[in-house]
Amino acid sequence: MPESARGAEDEAEPAPIPATELTSPTPEPRTDQPATDQPRTARRRTVLLAAGALVAVAAVGAGVLTARGSGSGSGGKAPAAADGLPHTTVVVATAGCGSGWTHPQAGHQVFELHNTSSTAAEVYLTDAKTGAVYGEVEGLSPGTVRPLGVTLGNGSYAFKCLPDDADAVTGPTVRISGSKVRSGPAALPITQQELIPPTLAYQKWIQARTVELARKTDVLRAAVDRGDLAAARKAWLPAHLVYERMGAAYGTFGDSDGAINGTTAGLADGVHDAGFTGFHRVEYGLWHGESASGLRGPADQLGKDVHALEGSWPTQRMDPADTGLRAHEILENTVQFELTGRTDYGSGTNLATARANLDGTRVLLGYLGPLLKTRDAGFAELGDWMDRAQHTLDGLDHSGKWTPLAQLTRPQREKVDADLGGLVERLADVAALTDVRRTA
Repeated sequence: MPESARGAEDEAEPAPIPATELTSPTPEPRTDQPATDQPRTARRRTVLLAAGALVAVAAVGAGVLTARGSGSGSGGKAPAAADGLPHTTVVVATAGCGSGWTHPQAGHQVFELHNTSSTAAEVYLTDAKTGAVYGEVEGLSPGTVRPLGVTLGNGSYAFKCLPDDADAVTGPTVRISGSKVRSGPAALPITQQELIPPTLAYQKWIQARTVELARKTDVLRAAVDRGDLAAARKAWLPAHLVYERMGAAYGTFGDSDGAINGTTAGLADGVHDAGFTGFHRVEYGLWHGESASGLRGPADQLGKDVHALEGSWPTQRMDPADTGLRAHEILENTVQFELTGRTDYGSGTNLATARANLDGTRVLLGYLGPLLKTRDAGFAELGDWMDRAQHTLDGLDHSGKWTPLAQLTRPQREKVDADLGGLVERLADVAALTDVRRTA
């Protein structure tokens, strides 16, 4: 999952995709040379509609349709719309934030958030006592209306409006009582300050991995240097898997990631392009009959790039605000690229890579756990899904010889896709809950 996968993530926000649409990929036939016209791009999502956690709507970028619906701006009881749910129009503005919600009722409902101001804004529906967030809409443009669906029970609620370049404004408190309906999930916002300790701890873990990576890459390079290609093939996977376990740090590696683990995506001459370097370049040569003399240059360059990363890492700093997002991206990219065979250059070890990516995700969740356990009602279930995916992948490891994707039976393939796809959906909750939110 190289950082080249994220080259376009900050250029534009894609249309929001509910987590329920994160379906598993259709198996693709393995080829000797992966396509070069499909660069690995990991799309940054702000907040996903995720099952079992914070109900939210992702930020809207250019070209995304604005959703509108019937409201109850007159202050009467919220009427039921075509979807059978009550809709209430609520004003989003510096003056009058939250106005329009005059007849509160319990149950599942939709608020039509209308930005009547001249600037874009974020808006949260919060617990008036604790500040926990039940739902949010980001990037609400002036004059537009966007829906926010929530389930509310007994409690005190308030909308918080956060206009761009202006202080937050909290609307009037609205109370619901006498209901047997249980409110949907809510979570206290996580601050960047809270994310610093787990990020620093993870950085230290990565430092130890760079040392291990350099040591195992040296074994691979030495085997190529002495012309023992059988030993080199044996040494390639252990070294590569160390790198794959470091997935949440790729964004901090900068150009080193492309040099160490880049693919042929975007390279005019594919596997023969001079810009094709790193583990996959060596992999291609080892499993396509290239001579030891031809591989010495790529293996030596890989060793130099790995040692350069090891030396530079102590001076690097990860962005705490990205930590939770990476916990979702690691396996999202695994489903998109490893399970489709796009990163197989001959070794047939994509499932081993998927397993290493799972390990890396588990490590990161371990550091984030103290923050998530009190915010994510489904955190324990997430651990069960991690175990399920691990058990499925481990069943395809035969004493170090992994089943290639092309040799999976249909039931095996469906099980892998279902378990990894389901896990990715649940990891979207982590990205949503650790998204740093404005509070003032």
